[in-house]
Amino acid sequence: MKIDTVIFDIGGVLVGLGRIHFFEQFGYSPEMCQRLLDSTVKNPNWKEFDIGLLSDEEVIDRFVQDTPELEQEIRACMKNIHGVVYRLQTSIPWIRQIRESGRRVLYLSNYSMKVARDNEDAMDFLPYMDGGLLSCDYHVIKPDPAFYQILIDKYDLDPLKCVFLDDLEDNLAAARKFGIRTIRVRDHEQAASDLKALLEES
Repeated sequence: MKIDTVIFDIGGVLVGLGRIHFFEQFGYSPEMCQRLLDSTVKNPNWKEFDIGLLSDEEVIDRFVQDTPELEQEIRACMKNIHGVVYRLQTSIPWIRQIRESGRRVLYLSNYSMKVARDNEDAMDFLPYMDGGLLSCDYHVIKPDPAFYQILIDKYDLDPLKCVFLDDLEDNLAAARKFGIRTIRVRDHEQAASDLKALLEES
């Protein structure tokens, strides 16, 4: 069936992930940067930012509870997390090219209000898209099937006419259960090439 809707993840697809570089900008040693990365971004509680039911302060308090010896550093870094993601110059031209082919372009992303707010410059592609969902607005995250169903219902999608691009296999596997075709994103050139081939076939 002809694909009429392209659905993008955001982190690692439409914005770059600058996680370790974010901590480096504070002048910490490589060892300290890794410890802070493990204590925050890689902490299981990071997903609470994306779910959006806890305040930013409550999530940061959880980081501190898990690694109290780094409280000062954690609180200093988490005040403003600009740079934890960064703008990709390829995103807007890519989106525009797809829309010019007559297809809708949506997003479905585990994304927090804090990341969006502190990195507004990285999100400059949003006005070029036809809509989408951020997990923090719906309090559910991929790969929960409920998140995909909300997108399908909100935009009246036919899953068999959609393709979803994400950098995580678990999220793609969940989409395939709805009949959505998928592309695993490893880098922009590969993803753009795979998508181009798929759209030309459909």
